[in-house]
Amino acid sequence: MTQLATVPSPCIDVCRMDAASGLCEGCLRTLDEIAAWSRMADADKRAVWAALERRRAARPSAAPAARPAPPTGDAP
Repeated sequence: MTQLATVPSPCIDVCRMDAASGLCEGCLRTLDEIAAWSRMADADKRAVWAALERRRAARPSAAPAARPAPPTGDAP
């Protein structure tokens, strides 16, 4: 049986890199975070989500309004 990912990807299919910030305009991740996502442990993915929340708070107009909610715990 295959285990499903417990931490959702923050990708919202707006995949454009901002040259000035180095962040994706859609999800606010770096290229390194995007590339490593599928290999990250859930704890690391949650750390990225936390960083995204800080980035969003620092630049509220930097990303589109529609985005998935960050994970709230270890629930499958």
